[in-house]
Amino acid sequence: MATQAKQRLLNTAEELFYAEGIRAVGIDRLLQESGVGRASFYRHFASKDDLVVAVLEDRDRRWLDWLRTSVEAVDDPAARPMAVFTALAQRFARNDFRGCAFINTMIEVADPTAPAHQVADRHKRRVIAYLTELLTAANQPDPDTLAPELALLIDGAIVTAVRENSPAAADRAATIATKLLS
Repeated sequence: MATQAKQRLLNTAEELFYAEGIRAVGIDRLLQESGVGRASFYRHFASKDDLVVAVLEDRDRRWLDWLRTSVEAVDDPAARPMAVFTALAQRFARNDFRGCAFINTMIEVADPTAPAHQVADRHKRRVIAYLTELLTAANQPDPDTLAPELALLIDGAIVTAVRENSPAAADRAATIATKLLS
């Protein structure tokens, strides 16, 4: 179980990194905003990079739990792949929506060997695995091909929603997904 200081660091870092970017937020700002001392920071994390990885791993777990809960609230397994886009539209409509933390990380930390980039990549692979599960349960032909195609639509919708500052991209992606799934 995380100590209170560690949890404050994780929460503060996630909020600031998502709102402003990883590189834009330094250790001093994290300490000031979280109210955690430098010694306590280094007791929990060897570096800012280690904190970034911990934040992303926690967000990965929570985001996928949110998606599963949202999608599996739909009773019909055949309708669940499309429920992903309904969930995304709701997410895109939030005032604090700043895109995908994992896409943002891969752009900021472009080196594919960097631990933060690898965590972001694993998240995207886990989303594809979940989409494959949904498509298999929906009796869609060739879920291993369709899942990455849906993931491409999802990522495109995320970036478009940020660019347009509108949840409408999820609906447009759903229209394309419907054609893929028919």
